[in-house]
Amino acid sequence: MTAELPDGVAIQQVWVVEASYGPDVADRRPPVRAEHLARIAVLREAGTIIEAGAFSDMSGSLILVRAASEEAALAVARDDVYYRSGVWTELRARAFGRVVGVDELAAD
Repeated sequence: MTAELPDGVAIQQVWVVEASYGPDVADRRPPVRAEHLARIAVLREAGTIIEAGAFSDMSGSLILVRAASEEAALAVARDDVYYRSGVWTELRARAFGRVVGVDELAAD
């Protein structure tokens, strides 16, 4: 597949973790949100999380995670206060080919 890529372009395998919110998210989320966001910021700074955010319909969250396996990606979400406190009630992970510059891939 690398022969199909233009010069300077690479595919980085990451994981898309989708977390569904429980029905009582409006009550559970506010008390733990600051802790959750602080952890996301730390993991972004470390390069573990590429991107994270909530869907505007408040159905759940999406996180792009650099991890060696599906289980490792799910472990990142399971260790979060949102999962431990029941804000997130279901987690799913899928492998995702992220288009990056070769220089970005080399920096990881």
